[in-house]
Amino acid sequence: MQKSNNKFKVWLVTVDMGYGHQRAAYPLRHIAYQGVINANTYQGIPKKDKEFWLNQRKVYEFISRFKRVPVVGEAVFEIMNWIQEIPKFYPKRDLSKPSLQVLTTSKLIKNRHWGKHLIETLAKKPLPFVTPFFATAFMAEINNYPGEIYCIICDADISRAWVACEPTQSRIKYFAPNERVMQRLQQYGVAKSRIYLTGFPLPQENLGKRGYEILRDDLKHRLLNLDPNKIHISRYQDTLLKALKISSFPKKSNHPLTLTFAVGGAGAQRELGADILKYLADQIKNKKITVNLVAGIHPKVSKFFAQSAKKLGLGSQLNKGIKILFEKNKAEYIKKFNQCLRKTDILWTKPSELSFYSALGMPIIIAPPIGAQEDFNQQWLVYLGGGINQENPKYVAEWLFDWINNGRLAEAAAEGFLEAPKDGTENIIRILSEEAKKKKN
Repeated sequence: MQKSNNKFKVWLVTVDMGYGHQRAAYPLRHIAYQGVINANTYQGIPKKDKEFWLNQRKVYEFISRFKRVPVVGEAVFEIMNWIQEIPKFYPKRDLSKPSLQVLTTSKLIKNRHWGKHLIETLAKKPLPFVTPFFATAFMAEINNYPGEIYCIICDADISRAWVACEPTQSRIKYFAPNERVMQRLQQYGVAKSRIYLTGFPLPQENLGKRGYEILRDDLKHRLLNLDPNKIHISRYQDTLLKALKISSFPKKSNHPLTLTFAVGGAGAQRELGADILKYLADQIKNKKITVNLVAGIHPKVSKFFAQSAKKLGLGSQLNKGIKILFEKNKAEYIKKFNQCLRKTDILWTKPSELSFYSALGMPIIIAPPIGAQEDFNQQWLVYLGGGINQENPKYVAEWLFDWINNGRLAEAAAEGFLEAPKDGTENIIRILSEEAKKKKN
């Protein structure tokens, strides 16, 4: 990536594991000095560090996919899930004692010098160090990075793994996506003065400037597709018109009814995408709905989707009623995905960091969660009203269109837009800028 032309710059350090940490960094790329840095693939990374990161990613992706194997796969996944356990929130109590995962991560950084080369390299120009991953924040702190250290949280609730062994002595500051995370960090021993309630960083190309003109324009067209009988629109017309800053809705949407299904970073749940095609085949052929299948950076998943369409007799619909989104690198994929969302009416995905995208007025059909953090993302999304748990995919042609005809998905779109935080990117940049000015003065 090219250097930012902005005067204000930070080291923006993420990891090339899954999509969540990359997606959190993407909206901040314009303030990144020398572009977004991937801690596990940056130029000059020591061989031992590169191999260690690679092995970690392989294990995570293997277990995520292996979970589908009856009994054995589920058992192995449960062990990993136990290690990443998020304790019950109530009763409120002191949870500052470090977990096994924190102790192990810290020991690897201290004893194996994991990440030391990266931190020593960046320390030569001690800009604010911003990262959406706890291990890279620990690397900066343990290796005495001379600048400020900030960590962006990517889920609606978090395990003890995100906080250093000695939280009261730690310098790491946190950007929390919601109040639950802010309170959870305090349970883990982080001082309130080191926590900023910002919201999750969302892509500016889907928001627009401060008035969110792009988001509002997209949503007014989306609501027309989601509420053809005007049930929700009529019931809450004054509220919606005021929120969208319009005097009336357009007569017709600027795009056909569109469902986007996205697999996770490990490529799991691709079979669900094939089921969606199978059970919506008639509606796709009759142009009642367009389906986007998001394969991300996985060529095998992209090929699987294309072959599934052909096996179902839907080959002629490829690049028409069925579109497959695939890119070779994550930055380009995220860019194309954000473009795809502008004319997406329904997002069907597991409750990953994309749960926060409900703020874009995007009703989310929630696929089964994978891991403890996704369980909490699911709870947050349902509580907010921006997401609905999927029903049996075999009957999607029935329940999906029921939700459209009765305005339920339109309601979820409006709830997400009105209730979920939209200004995470702006808040993070503002705080970083203000703190940099204070330090300079």
